[in-house]
Amino acid sequence: MEKKEQIVQIIIATHKKYQMPADSMYLPLQVGAEGKEELGYAKDNTGDNISSKNPSFCELTGLYWAWKNLDAEFIGLVHYRRHFALKKSKDPFDSVLSYKELRHFLKEYELFVPKKRRYYIESLYSHYKHTHYAEQLDATREIILGKYPEYIGSYDKIMKRTYGYMFNMAIMRRKWLNQYCEWLFDILFELENRIDMSELSTFQGRFYGRVSEIIFNVWLDHQIETGAIGKERIKELPCIHMEKVNWWKKGTAFLKAKFFQKRYEGSF
Repeated sequence: MEKKEQIVQIIIATHKKYQMPADSMYLPLQVGAEGKEELGYAKDNTGDNISSKNPSFCELTGLYWAWKNLDAEFIGLVHYRRHFALKKSKDPFDSVLSYKELRHFLKEYELFVPKKRRYYIESLYSHYKHTHYAEQLDATREIILGKYPEYIGSYDKIMKRTYGYMFNMAIMRRKWLNQYCEWLFDILFELENRIDMSELSTFQGRFYGRVSEIIFNVWLDHQIETGAIGKERIKELPCIHMEKVNWWKKGTAFLKAKFFQKRYEGSF
């Protein structure tokens, strides 16, 4: 019988020392490890990697590393401050999704995603336009139209939605991870050739990770529309934050971006 580590492996993208779940299906991964002090975790600058791109690709350097270097039936990504959870506990680390909880779903589902994030008064496109730079999404559309024209219908549909699966968090059966990553990184590497980052702030320069959050929904919608993945094979999982979120500050910034064109310049 296979060991559970070979069935599910979920990387925890982190850039600093932090409390980590004890469950062995999790693998803390130092992202952007190239040229940085070692944290004592696995590092994304080993094997086939794009660790040096971390300042702009964010946790995607971890996703790339997992794709190229892990061998498991299911592979996933979460963040050191954000995890999947099926229950609530006083200590958030007691709530983190365990293999014991997940294993019951593995035969029924192909892909696990965070519950939809809803913007209500903003579409995914307009929210991005108000908080970042719409040119980045427009260039992405051009690339998809040229390289993957069969996805353009899903792209245009997703951009009009007021909700989506965000955070670059997912747990996928290996074959879907392979397909998604081949598609995603082909698009993002081409996007690098089309976007001038010289005048962007450090925060705004981290846009590849943000673009991928949105176009994950494009990729998934296309799989559903073509029947490659049935909706019944996708399970949404609640997310928990390991630290308190300043919802007042976050909500105020959201409204300032929409009504006063004040772009984000920091995380919340």
